[in-house]
Amino acid sequence: MIDVLPVMPAVLVYIILMKKILITLISLLSFLSTQAQTAIHSALNGHSHNDYNQNIPLLRAYYAGMGSIEADVFLQNGKLLVAHDIKEVTANSTLQKMYLEPIAGFFAKHKGSVYPDQKSKLQLVIDIKENYGAAIPALIEALKPYLEIFDAKHNANAVKIVISGDMPAPADFKKYPDYIYFDGRPETKYTAAELERVAMISGSLSDYTKWNGKGTPTPQDAVKLAALIQQAHHQQKPFRFWATKDSPNTWIELEKLGADWIGTDHPEQLQHFYSERAKTTFINPTKGYAPYRPTYKSDGGLGKVKNVILLIGDGMGLAQIQAALTANFGLLNLTFFKHLGLSRTEASNSDITDSAAGATAFGTGEKTNNRYISVDPAGKALKSIPEVIADYGMKTGIISSGDITDATPAVFYAHQPERSMSREIAADLGTSKVDILVGSNRRSFMEGANQHLLDTLAKKGFTLSRTLKEFEAAKSGKQLVLLDDSVTRPVKAGRGIMLRTSLLKTIDLLSANKRGFFIMAEGAQIDYGGHANDLPYAVTELHDFDQTVAEALRFADQDGETLVIVTADHETGGLSLLDANAKQGTVRGNFSTDDHTNIMVPVFAYGPGAANFIGVYPNTEIFKKIIRTLKR
Repeated sequence: MIDVLPVMPAVLVYIILMKKILITLISLLSFLSTQAQTAIHSALNGHSHNDYNQNIPLLRAYYAGMGSIEADVFLQNGKLLVAHDIKEVTANSTLQKMYLEPIAGFFAKHKGSVYPDQKSKLQLVIDIKENYGAAIPALIEALKPYLEIFDAKHNANAVKIVISGDMPAPADFKKYPDYIYFDGRPETKYTAAELERVAMISGSLSDYTKWNGKGTPTPQDAVKLAALIQQAHHQQKPFRFWATKDSPNTWIELEKLGADWIGTDHPEQLQHFYSERAKTTFINPTKGYAPYRPTYKSDGGLGKVKNVILLIGDGMGLAQIQAALTANFGLLNLTFFKHLGLSRTEASNSDITDSAAGATAFGTGEKTNNRYISVDPAGKALKSIPEVIADYGMKTGIISSGDITDATPAVFYAHQPERSMSREIAADLGTSKVDILVGSNRRSFMEGANQHLLDTLAKKGFTLSRTLKEFEAAKSGKQLVLLDDSVTRPVKAGRGIMLRTSLLKTIDLLSANKRGFFIMAEGAQIDYGGHANDLPYAVTELHDFDQTVAEALRFADQDGETLVIVTADHETGGLSLLDANAKQGTVRGNFSTDDHTNIMVPVFAYGPGAANFIGVYPNTEIFKKIIRTLKR
């Protein structure tokens, strides 16, 4: 007994601790479950905090579609004056002039509704700074001419008046007209009658957590905050935290927690944040795809390089790759590369390149001006990879999931001083060293001065295919595959596996050449998604591109003499990621521009010679490394 007694308290403590942990886990699971059910927010969830401090009070928040607008008031000489501090009060800043009259004007304009859409409601939160006993009667007097606007008995679309700040005790709510509502508190116990007069429940964020809006709250705090919100929801009341950081990250986290009102001093930014949700959020509706697992048998060695497959993700930066990785539940073929580098993308006339100068750099090994296609800054033609390797007896295939006369693919078969010269670019195929060309924009090969170009190309040995099925039936020889523009529509619009199909058939045809081949395949529309600031567009295109990478890796493993290089000509959109969940396949981003940036882009290499691509270097080095590898 003497030995057992001291053990008993420890056992009890252990049991109590385990019970607490279990309760916390159950609460956390409940919280996560409610997260999945949280309603999607819009600008109507915006609460324009300290709205009177805007350079244009009311109107900025109104035209941003906020559902709640806040004005602090002081009572002076019988008038309610709008200001945060008594020292800021001016005689002209009356609640009537700044808020009541303009709101009445909107009601008249929209025939009984504050917003054009009658489903869009508004609450006006009046934060009384002091002396509610005198201020509320003054407010009631000020509202008398506008009761059809602020009293739901007169109008179902009435603007709700909500008193906050210095307020009467809940037991006294009944002393005021029933169109006057109050801002409730989480810790206050309300009777059923009192609760009917509560418009929302509000609390200061700092009273419940040390989380300051950056990053995420701890799991314990997340449970606590969500519980506060759920308590309000059980009372059938919306919830608002005040004193929150005013940033996209905070808005996201508050929405996840279930908060109904999102406070902001930047209503236009909040409105943009929510209105762009469809373009900045990707939710994978599938189970994703499994990546190919390379064997690494020939990876990084000094063996012979017979073939080179260069895969260009146009506009693909690290943020786009991370977004695609997250959206595919943490898996990408790109993540299985062991040899990685970074490419600097500057053009000769600008630190921010376009596709023409960017592709020229790794297509010819020379810098040039933006918009130039395989010509130097003086306009002199530069020798491209297909022209160099033709001397080695190698064959070339060029593929794009977009316009085949666009800048990136054009670099490998044309020489022009302007990327928009699509007909001239098409005509250059006749003097190029390219054996297979696959993409869309057939009209540039047939219209205007090129009306006889297809006949000329046929005489030079090219067989024309107008569909992928025709191309797949080809047995040998030069191939010109000019697809309907609809075949290169976006993946999210139903393009299918055009890029993978084209790469596999091109490999099949060119593998017959004993001296080897060079293939450039471009995922063109990752760039389009960046220009459109459309994250789902960019992610679905990158997934398609990444699955094409898998086919290149698979062939490289089977062949043993193939070097695979994956890179980008530049990054497009200045993408940053605001929220991500690889377990759920969801990601949310923000674009800083609809143009290119000069952020370095990754270079992935696999196969013999892959180690040569490690490091940080100008994009011109990609050409030089390829040629050195082939000469070795």
